[in-house]
Amino acid sequence: MIRITRRTFAKIAAAIGASAAWGEAIGRPSRVRWQEHRTLYPEGVASGDPDSNSVLLWTRHPFPSDRVEETLTVEISEDEGFRKVAATARALVSRDSDWTCRVLAAGLKPGRVYWYRFTDREGSGSRIGRTITAPSPGDTRPVRFAFVSCQNANQGAQSAYRRMIFEDERAAADDRLGFVLHLGDFIYEIVWYPEDRPQGMYDRHLRDIVRYEHGEKIDDFHIPTTLADYRAVYRGYLHDPDLQDARARWPFVNMWDNHEFSWLGWQGLQIFKGETRPAQTRKVAANQAFFEYQPARMSKPSGPSLDRFNPPKVVDAAIPSFDEHGLGREPNNLAAIHSLRGYRKLRWGRHVDLIITDQHSYRSEEPTGRAEARVFSSRDYPDLVPEEAMEILDAGRAHTAGHPPAAIRFGDREVPNFRQDEPPQTVLGAEQKAWFLEQLRTSTATWKIWGNTAGTLDMRADPQNLPTGLTKPWPGAGYATFGGGDHSSAFVERGEIYDFVRRQGITGFTTVAGDRHSFWAGLAAKSLPPKPFQPVGIAFITGSISAPGLVEALEHNLPNPHPLRCLYLGQGPADTDPQPTVNLLLRHGVRSCLEYATSGDIRRARELSNPDLSPHVSFVDMGGHGYAVVRAASGHLETEFVCIPRPLERNDRLDGGPLAYRVRYRAKLWRTGEAPKLEGQVVEGDPRFSI
Repeated sequence: MIRITRRTFAKIAAAIGASAAWGEAIGRPSRVRWQEHRTLYPEGVASGDPDSNSVLLWTRHPFPSDRVEETLTVEISEDEGFRKVAATARALVSRDSDWTCRVLAAGLKPGRVYWYRFTDREGSGSRIGRTITAPSPGDTRPVRFAFVSCQNANQGAQSAYRRMIFEDERAAADDRLGFVLHLGDFIYEIVWYPEDRPQGMYDRHLRDIVRYEHGEKIDDFHIPTTLADYRAVYRGYLHDPDLQDARARWPFVNMWDNHEFSWLGWQGLQIFKGETRPAQTRKVAANQAFFEYQPARMSKPSGPSLDRFNPPKVVDAAIPSFDEHGLGREPNNLAAIHSLRGYRKLRWGRHVDLIITDQHSYRSEEPTGRAEARVFSSRDYPDLVPEEAMEILDAGRAHTAGHPPAAIRFGDREVPNFRQDEPPQTVLGAEQKAWFLEQLRTSTATWKIWGNTAGTLDMRADPQNLPTGLTKPWPGAGYATFGGGDHSSAFVERGEIYDFVRRQGITGFTTVAGDRHSFWAGLAAKSLPPKPFQPVGIAFITGSISAPGLVEALEHNLPNPHPLRCLYLGQGPADTDPQPTVNLLLRHGVRSCLEYATSGDIRRARELSNPDLSPHVSFVDMGGHGYAVVRAASGHLETEFVCIPRPLERNDRLDGGPLAYRVRYRAKLWRTGEAPKLEGQVVEGDPRFSI
């Protein structure tokens, strides 16, 4: 990132909708009368998107309803006692911005810890926050950061943050985190009120964290419909003490996934009960609430106002047609999705370029979400879809070099190929994808880290290897996938990206992702056996902070008995409870699952692994909760998964509660033309079905 000068500072602050605070070379003792009153700042403080000489600071201070706007003083200091204040500024807060405050503090020193606080006219102050600037672009020290996703405060506890804080406070200075990358689903806009499901969700009780004043009820859950509703759910989440403490300790780098707007939303559209409906007004409201509550360097085209989002005026309009890249050109749709641009690149020292993309605002319609695709799903084979069907639907008219089949074979049926005249699926969209590839091409960092809110590693099973007579014959031609929605089933676009990485000779290509509510470590490859397997990078996915995962859903939704239950929730002869053998299914295959159900011997089960199933996967845990930590150095990159037990209730221990396991995966930096390799180590615990 280009170093900010005083000359360009004001323009940059205005572009991202922030007040401005310029640092001085010599710190001075604070002259502000400050006394902490946290209740006046109920959502705490936060910082975000640091570069080597600036960081964005945030708080919220609501004032009485008869006020229109007020002023806060912000200070940023080199010491926690504010004896070396580097910058002070006045910042406007207003009713129009829900009393949120964004301040860009610049003129700071690279790679330094700073403390900051806000104070109102009466001297009532916020809690003190801690933040860290990025190292200078040439700094050769390792970069260490955590990446997280999927916190559902309605259904679980955010104890993973308490563990993260506990370990960071006790780490040596060089081993502490520099920032936290939040890869989306910071909020869940779908909310069940406790009375909607008195029995709770799975084994979880439902927390009464938000009530939508203008919301819409669908089945037994509620969704936001207005800006006030989206703001309300952010406030509800930010009252969580563990999340609030984490935001006060580290700068966060935030990117939305789907739930910041809508569960199955894409572009300016929502999908409920199989119906796609225009929701441009809600998309703008979701973007505005994100802008107001997340300190992120996102650009808005609505003007240079420092204290207001200035939303475009849109209506919920049907989109009659889409262009060659699946983008709806209807003016309200374009205005809504362009009201806030989330994709961006940030630099940390010599070793890390973090390239963050948006997987929902520009994507085309997801093929398996259409009604015509339901035929490929079956209760006989839960969650499994034929891989060849996914490939045909993804590629559209580009399949088989522009000669797609008119029908797709599925068992004894010929299913019409409803995608044969449509363009290939895109997740990134044309404009963002071109930007992304250019960032990869021009990056000079050791590690080019793709912050992708959804996973890229294939989720694959081998039901074709089931013995005859166990259940109905598998209707697919070979392997199965676990459905669509991310780059694991956007085969054409992912292949285009990976081919670009290979042609350009790019090394250090790494993906960190969320969304799946599961831990994954593996290799980035365009295709799997029997097609060529040629990895071009490494890839990791973090488990959810608190949202339920697939294993938990299966425990409550998979019928017992079911002829294939042992593939998902197997029990060996000595087991008293079902085990997460779905991990074994994805990593090793059906023969390993059947062996475990018979003998309960995990070693013998692994010996029957199908080597062609998942050569790209080193680790998978479809029920894991917690976070991941990356350490990027000159010659290697290491990712550690810190998994906690299912976070049903908040744990008051200083460490947030016990660990389930800790595993570490390491890759040496490979040269152009070499294939990357991962080496793993179980540090604590026994994730025996995951390796």
